[in-house]
Amino acid sequence: MSKKPIVLALLVLVWLLTRLGQLPIKLVYYLALFLYTTYLKIISLPKFFIPKKSSFNYPKKPAKLNTIYFNQPISKEELKPKTHHPSLGWRLTLGLIRKKKRGRPRTQPYISYAGKKVKRYSNRFLPSPLRVGLALIFITGVLFAYSYFLINIAHNLPSPERLNDLAEPLTSNFYDRHGNLIYRLYEGRNRSLVKLNDLPDSLKKATIAIEDKHFYEHPGVDFFAIMRAVISDAQQREVQGGSTITQQLIKNTLLTPERTFDRKIKEVLLAYWTERLFNKDQILQMYFNEAPYGGTAWGIEAASETYFNKKAHDLDLAESAFLAGLPASPTEYSPFGAHPELAKQRQRQVLDRMTEDNYISKSQADLAFSEDLNFNSPNTFIKAPHFVMYIRSILAQKYGEKVVSQGGLQVYTTIDLDAQAMAEKVVSEEVEKLAPLRVSNGAAMITDSKSGEILAMVGSKDYFDKDVGNFNVTLAPRQPGSSIKPITYATGFKQGYSPGTILLDTPTVFKNEWETYAPVNYDGKFHGPVTIRTALGSSFNVPAVKMLALVGVPNMIATAKDLGITTFTDPNRYGLSLTLGGGEVRLIDMMSAYGTFSQMGMKHTAQGVLKVVDSAGQVLEDNQNDPGERVLSPGVAYLITNILTDNAARSLAFGPNSLLLIPGHTVAVKTGTTDNKRDNWTFGYTPEYVVGVWVGNNNNEPMDPQLTSGITGAAPIWNKIMTNLLLDKPDLAFDYFH
Repeated sequence: MSKKPIVLALLVLVWLLTRLGQLPIKLVYYLALFLYTTYLKIISLPKFFIPKKSSFNYPKKPAKLNTIYFNQPISKEELKPKTHHPSLGWRLTLGLIRKKKRGRPRTQPYISYAGKKVKRYSNRFLPSPLRVGLALIFITGVLFAYSYFLINIAHNLPSPERLNDLAEPLTSNFYDRHGNLIYRLYEGRNRSLVKLNDLPDSLKKATIAIEDKHFYEHPGVDFFAIMRAVISDAQQREVQGGSTITQQLIKNTLLTPERTFDRKIKEVLLAYWTERLFNKDQILQMYFNEAPYGGTAWGIEAASETYFNKKAHDLDLAESAFLAGLPASPTEYSPFGAHPELAKQRQRQVLDRMTEDNYISKSQADLAFSEDLNFNSPNTFIKAPHFVMYIRSILAQKYGEKVVSQGGLQVYTTIDLDAQAMAEKVVSEEVEKLAPLRVSNGAAMITDSKSGEILAMVGSKDYFDKDVGNFNVTLAPRQPGSSIKPITYATGFKQGYSPGTILLDTPTVFKNEWETYAPVNYDGKFHGPVTIRTALGSSFNVPAVKMLALVGVPNMIATAKDLGITTFTDPNRYGLSLTLGGGEVRLIDMMSAYGTFSQMGMKHTAQGVLKVVDSAGQVLEDNQNDPGERVLSPGVAYLITNILTDNAARSLAFGPNSLLLIPGHTVAVKTGTTDNKRDNWTFGYTPEYVVGVWVGNNNNEPMDPQLTSGITGAAPIWNKIMTNLLLDKPDLAFDYFH
């Protein structure tokens, strides 16, 4: 096929689109050039066809068919073609090459042959008017798609030439529920441009390895990476990104972070356009100067100074690997964020990728990973820091890192600074008292029972403590001990059991195909026949396991998910020990579960944002009138609350005057301690407040065996926080008809 008609058609296309005025002439030119180069690539590929003249050496038929001929064996050599062609005996089907199984050799390309087949059958079965109609429909569809593309996607595309002339950032402000400023997130002047040649080689290799291994090979879009990401997502494996460094540069600078098909198309077009305007090194340099590295650190130079107090050209391999992994999710991987342990995991992932791409050896990767990273302490005005970092993480997932840190958002949160300050003080003082019991940290939350709004979030005893501070335990999966038991009994009440149902608290061995389980009680004793009221109130283990055996683990997990537990993802992982805390939960999820009991089955998920307003005054979200969701019948919730407020029911285990009792107030409360003393909990609620407390060690080391649930550990902290909240307030009864 001649190239001249193709060139002429492309020139006409360029002229037509330019005349329409819908697309910038440079973009049209580059699109046309891309189509033309793609065509040249295709016609340069080997032709998959069979030679026109058959080269098979068939044996000549004798004059007379006799038995001698048919009995004469034919060698394989006689059946081989005289000349070998690289495509002989192969065909092209839907882009896949496969061996032609049988039949005589075809003398034309397979695609052309298939087209003629389609035409023959359409002429045979479709009358002429119908063929014309289908053709008109097809042409109309193409024109509609083209018009839609011009109007909705390509129209007013920003030019990549603007990459060197970007808008100034705006400050985002965070407020408490009363309008008091608690945090200002801004970029300010914390950006220093760097040249690519001044950056260490390890940083460039780490960034390319983790973000775009084919950066120097693709034209701006890596279609193989996109296909790999789609396949990985379809197979429900880890979520993989398919965006190139060029696409990320476009997304961070010229486009909004919205996840829509239209934006993705714009991103692809602009990435290809950018590759025509700038060379690879220029694009990589712009990426390093514009990538988000968390907080006010935009660009690698600001990031290096923020995290390590050094210039970017002085970064070593370990520091380079850490910083290279940040732009994918700066808030999630931040060492100052809600999950600082993820920063180290991300560094390991970057080093592994560098090893796979042969940038470094395995020993170099291990040595870099073992290096201690000395981070600067965050020196920023901030109140309720664990809460602020949690909210910032949520908003970054919704709107993108750049919108949150540079978009001028006004974020009105649910936090109550008075309650927050009180809770921080109590946790800090009480954890210090628990030091002899090998307790190094504590956490607490307060939520509004009626709305689920977070009034206080204390993720650790001191956010600025270098050892345990910025780790937010309220978001971390930990084993709940007996505090999960109310969910088991709620499942039983849904199936018809009642607080008066008798369960035998006797030695029992449970066996199934994967475990033999013999639970024991906290006090090491067995109490014979007991009612569910006494079993739950005094937190006996054996009856709880029997209850779970009766209702079934899948049903209990279903109830837990309804109540807000998000960590029970695989029912096959758990056995009967689940009711004693054998599965990890998050404190913030347990707050939703206990809050649901307090509201007679209406769930209000714990949430920390009241309203978000952008720089133009547009309300992006408003959560102030959340109606909640009915997930449990009022009768079931009433039974759980009635038992947990019954001081007599828990007196057998905790005594009549334990720290679980708030004099003058009706309070439902439940404790929990894991068998190995790694986690100790107390949850309690009134019609107005839900309070949850945890104590333990971040590294999961066991506490002193003398720590007693309901007497030491979390209970004193819970008692002081709840007492302060209810001070000078009247006793309120639960609304059983909610």
